[in-house]
Amino acid sequence: MTDQNDNISLVSLRDQIDEIDQQIGDLISARAQCAIKVAEVKKRESGGQPINFYRPEREAQVLRKAMERNQGPLSDEEFARLFREIMSACLALENPIKVAYLGPEGTYTQQAALKHFGHSAVAVALSAIDEVFREVESGAAQYGVVPVENSSEGVVSHTLDNFVNSNVKICGEVVLRIHHHLLVSDVTKTDSISRIYSHSQSLGQCRKWLDSHFPKAERVAVSSNAEAARRVKGEWNSAAIAGQMAAELYGLTSYAQNIEDQPDNSTRFLIIGTEGVGPSNADKTSIVVSTRNEPGALYHLLEPFHQHNIDLTRVETRPSASGTWNYVFFIDFKGHADDEQVKSALAEVSANASDIKILGSYPIGVL
Repeated sequence: MTDQNDNISLVSLRDQIDEIDQQIGDLISARAQCAIKVAEVKKRESGGQPINFYRPEREAQVLRKAMERNQGPLSDEEFARLFREIMSACLALENPIKVAYLGPEGTYTQQAALKHFGHSAVAVALSAIDEVFREVESGAAQYGVVPVENSSEGVVSHTLDNFVNSNVKICGEVVLRIHHHLLVSDVTKTDSISRIYSHSQSLGQCRKWLDSHFPKAERVAVSSNAEAARRVKGEWNSAAIAGQMAAELYGLTSYAQNIEDQPDNSTRFLIIGTEGVGPSNADKTSIVVSTRNEPGALYHLLEPFHQHNIDLTRVETRPSASGTWNYVFFIDFKGHADDEQVKSALAEVSANASDIKILGSYPIGVL
C-alpha cells in the first residue's frame, strides 16, 4: 500500500513536470517566432531572388551541438531526434520543404526521408529512382531521397547510374538501421504460409532466416516492401517481409520480428538537390571519375588521396556507357571540396583522369 510520503512525492514530481513542460512550450514558441523573423530577413535581403530556406550544413551543426549538450538520460540520437522535429516544424513556418522519395508509402526510403527532414516536410512518393531524380531536376521537389547501399547486399546500382547523366547534387546522407519483420494479415493461416513477398534486397538480407523457418515457401520479389505488405492484406496463405511503418500502414501484425540475418543491417540513403552545400566542419565528398584504359590507371587515380592524407570511405566500380570494358569509379571520401587539401588532391586526380565530376560535398550523417 502506498504511504502518504509516496503520494506527496508523486504529486510534487508531477507539478515539477508541469512546470518544465510550460518552460519547454514557451521556448519552442520563442524559437518558432525567431524562425519567422529569419524568413523575413532572408526575403528582405534576397533582392527578389529565389530563397533557399533550408541549409543542410547549418542543420547538421545544430544537431551536433544538441548532441554535445545532451546530459542524459536520453541517448544522443534520441535527443537529436527531438531537435530534428522542432527544427522541421519551425522550417515549415518559413517554407515547407517538398521531398520526393522512392515509394510507395511505407518503404524504408520514406522512413529515411522523415528521419532526415522531420515530419513537417511534405513527402511525395514516386515509383522509381529515375522519377525521383527527374522530380528534383525539374524543380517540382526541392529534394529527393534515394537508397545507395546496404551493409549486407551492397550498392544500389540504379542510383549510381543516374548520377552519371544527372545534374543533381548530393546534399546529405542518412543511415537507417533496417529491421525486417515477417508480417501477416488478420486472414492469414500462419501454419499454411506458402508464399512470402518482399523486395529482392530484403529477401537477400533474410535468406538464412527464411531457409531455417520457411524453406519450402515461394519467395516472390516485388517492387517494394510496402507493395509486399499491400498484397498480403487479402491473402490467407502469404506473408510479407517489411518494416514497422508498412505494418502500421496496411494493418498487419508481426509474426516474427527482426529476422534480418545481420543484426547491424543498415541502408545508406542519399539526399539529392540542386544547390551546393557549404562546409559543416564534418563533411564527405562524392565524385565520379572516368579513367583512361591503361596499366596502373586505378593506382594513379587513388594515389593523390593517400598523399594528401584523405580518408577514402568507399570506392565503387560501374561499367561505362562509353565502351566495352571501360569503367567509371564512384569515390566517397572525408572532407569538403572547399578544403585546401581536397582541392589539391582533386587537381592531381583530374590530371590522371579522362573525366571527373563532383557529385557533392555534404555533412556526414548525424542521425
